[in-house]
Amino acid sequence: MSPFTVVLIVPTGVGAAIGGYAGDALPVARAIAEVSDCLITHPNVLNGAQLYWPLDNTYYVEGYGLDRFAAKEWGLRPVRQNKVGLLLDQGIEPELRLRHIQAADATRATLGLNLTDYVVTDAPLEVELRTADSGASWGTIGNPGSLLRGAQKLIDQGGAEAIAVVARFPDDNDSQELQDYRHGSGVDHLAGAEAVISHLIVREFQIPAAHAPALQPLAVDPDVSPRAAAEELGYTFLPCVLVGLSYAPQFVTTPSPATNTIWSESVDAAIVPYSACGGSAILSLASSQTQIIAVTNNSTQLQVNPEPLGIKVTQVNSYLEALGVLTARRAGVDFRALNPSISSLRCL
Repeated sequence: MSPFTVVLIVPTGVGAAIGGYAGDALPVARAIAEVSDCLITHPNVLNGAQLYWPLDNTYYVEGYGLDRFAAKEWGLRPVRQNKVGLLLDQGIEPELRLRHIQAADATRATLGLNLTDYVVTDAPLEVELRTADSGASWGTIGNPGSLLRGAQKLIDQGGAEAIAVVARFPDDNDSQELQDYRHGSGVDHLAGAEAVISHLIVREFQIPAAHAPALQPLAVDPDVSPRAAAEELGYTFLPCVLVGLSYAPQFVTTPSPATNTIWSESVDAAIVPYSACGGSAILSLASSQTQIIAVTNNSTQLQVNPEPLGIKVTQVNSYLEALGVLTARRAGVDFRALNPSISSLRCL
């Protein structure tokens, strides 16, 4: 019998009520991993600044790579440990840069991660933040060529098998968006730009990548929401990225007979917020035999419901209910049989 494989998606930068903050979808991932043989998810779900929870049966897959996987273009090959390259934005101030280097050294000494020597980009990356009309966040990079040249150097000279990027993001301590986010509402205004950075590297080099923003520490706020509190713990968000990339599967970009490579045909179920069904991965998986489970109480700033897209979903109210559907599916039980009444069969 093939492994029971689940994909968990919470889109980045769309204000998801669960998963729109600092790793606050991690409890969901941990629970789903318990009822799955294999869970495939992405950094937005697993990254919690200095908090993280490696799971033996969970694949940490960057969003662009997840889209290619769902489209049946790339496979996922598990690894024991990646050699992770650290790419630092030239625009980071010396003291803040040192904090990130020390955090990276700490993961080597305390967690046993394998890192290359770091590279500083040959020009500041010049990240700018934007907000779409929908309220979702996005951003631009002024010097994408510098980003890619730095990544190439890590691969060629350092032997990097995965790349962690730290870019200097604008400080906007007084913005209403930041205050809303810290108090548990609104959108993570950094997340959209972060996705652009990692997408560029994965698209160009076909290796795992993820990003951590460099920011000056914020003043203490006694009203910070628990969902955003992981970002209050220190000077850097880098540890969770290095941990995730250390065990991220490698991408297989050509058909391979290897028995340990996972392809999207093996995905049994995919879970997504009900109002965020328009992503590339869900559109691809919806055209397969994968069961799409849409969670209504994980609201987002988007209004991309499955019905107008012609996507057939199993609609559930919560992730607790989704766990019940997965458990029944894994047991070979039609979840509809768990209700007190069942309709009679009809003639086709």
